[in-house]
Amino acid sequence: MGLLSAPLRATANALGLAWWARVDTRQPDVTYWFGPYVRRHTLEAKLSPFLADLRSEGPAVLEHRLIRARRYEPFTIEH
Repeated sequence: MGLLSAPLRATANALGLAWWARVDTRQPDVTYWFGPYVRRHTLEAKLSPFLADLRSEGPAVLEHRLIRARRYEPFTIEH
């Protein structure tokens, strides 16, 4: 995909067709948004290292779900 991937992801996001992962942690209470991706399986493949990095920070709870949506800043929200 290379040169076309960023505009394609931006277009998919603008149309509400992009795949995002919503990752919630407790202690600290933070919501992270990871994406956008055009294909769900690409998001799933790229998500594992992101989750591993968050787990290394030691949150009490780490939950995630995959969502097809339109999403803009902020991508990290502290509660």
